[in-house]
Amino acid sequence: MPASLTDTDIEFLVQSYARMYRIRQFEQAALDHSTRKDALIAGSVHLCAGQEAVPVGALAGLGPTDRVIATYRGHGWALETGVPAEALFAELCHRADGVNGGRSGSALVTAPNARFVGENSIVGAGGPIACGIAMAAQIEAADRVCVVTFGDGATSQGALHEAFVFAAAYKLPVIFVCENNGWSEMTPTLSITGLDRLARRANAYGMQSATIDGTDPLAVRDSFAIARATVLAGKGPVLIECRVPRLWGHYNRDIEHYRPKADREESQLRDPLALLEARLCALGASSPEELAILRDRLDRDWAGVLQRVQAMPMPDAATATHHVAAPPAARPDRTGPRGSARDATYIQAVNEALKRELAERDEVLVYGEDVGHAGGIFGATRYLQRDFGAKRVFDTPIAEAAILGSAVGLALEGKRPVVEIMWADFLLVALDQIINQAANIRYLTRGSRTAPIVVRVQQGATPGSTAQHSQSLEAMLAHVPGLRVGLPSTPDDAYHMLRAALHGEDPAVIIESRALYQRPGEIWPDAPRQSTAGAALRRRGKSLTLLGWGAVMPGVEVAAERLGQDGIDVSVLDLRWLSPVDWETLCATVTATGGRVVVVHEANLTGGFGAEIIAGLAERLGPSALAFRRVATPDVRMPASPVLQAALLPDATKIVAAAVDLLHSNTQTLQKECV
Repeated sequence: MPASLTDTDIEFLVQSYARMYRIRQFEQAALDHSTRKDALIAGSVHLCAGQEAVPVGALAGLGPTDRVIATYRGHGWALETGVPAEALFAELCHRADGVNGGRSGSALVTAPNARFVGENSIVGAGGPIACGIAMAAQIEAADRVCVVTFGDGATSQGALHEAFVFAAAYKLPVIFVCENNGWSEMTPTLSITGLDRLARRANAYGMQSATIDGTDPLAVRDSFAIARATVLAGKGPVLIECRVPRLWGHYNRDIEHYRPKADREESQLRDPLALLEARLCALGASSPEELAILRDRLDRDWAGVLQRVQAMPMPDAATATHHVAAPPAARPDRTGPRGSARDATYIQAVNEALKRELAERDEVLVYGEDVGHAGGIFGATRYLQRDFGAKRVFDTPIAEAAILGSAVGLALEGKRPVVEIMWADFLLVALDQIINQAANIRYLTRGSRTAPIVVRVQQGATPGSTAQHSQSLEAMLAHVPGLRVGLPSTPDDAYHMLRAALHGEDPAVIIESRALYQRPGEIWPDAPRQSTAGAALRRRGKSLTLLGWGAVMPGVEVAAERLGQDGIDVSVLDLRWLSPVDWETLCATVTATGGRVVVVHEANLTGGFGAEIIAGLAERLGPSALAFRRVATPDVRMPASPVLQAALLPDATKIVAAAVDLLHSNTQTLQKECV
């Protein structure tokens, strides 16, 4: 052994053996109890046998407050960051006393303590979140870094490369860790990448990198200590590639029929526990007999853990629907004093809301593509960077996954990020960070953690907009439990709904209408702050209800005026929030108009949220008490031609025709019933 090995190093290696054995012991139990007939663990389990030295060495080289995001193979990282082994194994066994109450299972252990942000079962998805966590540390000038792990297969994922771009652009204190076992699930990584050293990919991003022996906890410890000092010195992120063997299959029931025997045998020769045992004996720091005694003691301790876990209760089935979203807040009194009104366009109202929140709350950050220096392509963030500085209002790379994922990380660290995605269509390249990440956190942690990000986006068709810049995606987003989805239609709503989202405790998507941006109106900036819920009754009538949200509302109101001129008295209900739906106001309004309702939306008809509204009303009021029509865009792609668009989009004329047809049909039905 090298003469430079100190007594401290040797003592560390002795301690590492026990810690590595503890991880192997945990993983062996997980394998055993997920594959036998009377399995305690249901489903797939991904195990880290062969990688134990990486978390043990890494945590020894990191600081006490550094954060860790792991892959679905992250049990070793969880244990080393302080997650109790008993509570962690209980989670794998789906017990009520598991760290997530059985909601996460093996692959998605989530935010159980301040250090371990959690595992991520989406390949490569942790990178963008790590950027946000590191950005929070950078903003606070904290002595803190974020470590994010991924497998060699994840180095082909776009979200991870966006994270590299993002971290490098801002010199974030992130240590990217590739645990390279040579296999991208069931495919040899070398056959895909053609690179013997995956760390070389860091060169393209201007990042420092290293390839190290991931079976040596001492090499890992020292490498991470160097990397930590580097990123905290403001030199940008670092990529460490840890070469490790894959001792077991990709998952618990993988028989590895695809794997050459020679590759398996070579991996066994690199077993980090066996290598460390031989090293300790060669150093005279221990002996086979002493290590056997240590293992026997640890095995007895672990047997007690297994007994206690097996005795734990299963979760209460009644709690399965708990903690999806924050409890509803009290509604503000809209009849009370609202202060003075002033005129503003819709886009000016958005700007005013952001300006006020930035002024009143230091934790608010506003960022996205072109939102800083240029003030946004529609002017929503104009002058905000000038007034609040480039550290709070800033431009980003064109990397939607990194933008949204970093917002999740920032929110987990107590910040209030408002991110802009220019067009709703662009959300589709990064939906994972909203649906699989932000919307999951409250539920998985049983309400102990949440990611209250606010995503501003605009949607809908305007003359000349193409089929990739005109989609209305509100139904897709409202389908996701845990998300708040709002569509303002007036300047005052644009102001108050955005502020409500920023004070809410859940991730929210505010969908603005480009067609309404220059529409003038009044705002009451000093009115009581609203909650992220509640429809608005714009007009009260008796004949039928016209119901819509967002961009269609001006057309709905024009239709109401025309119908009124013909003696047809209608109610106009602006739903405003699609998640949650204000069923109380909706049912009361439709009931007051005899169960007659016309639902209007710009999104195409099939799968549109209007169908959900009709189904919900039928369930609550009874199908016989409901008569309805839907006015929506036909099931076509949106053309750029203004003439063709006008033929497709809902307008006042189409709404009036639907209302008249509904009243005529409903009257005939009533007459037949009377006869």
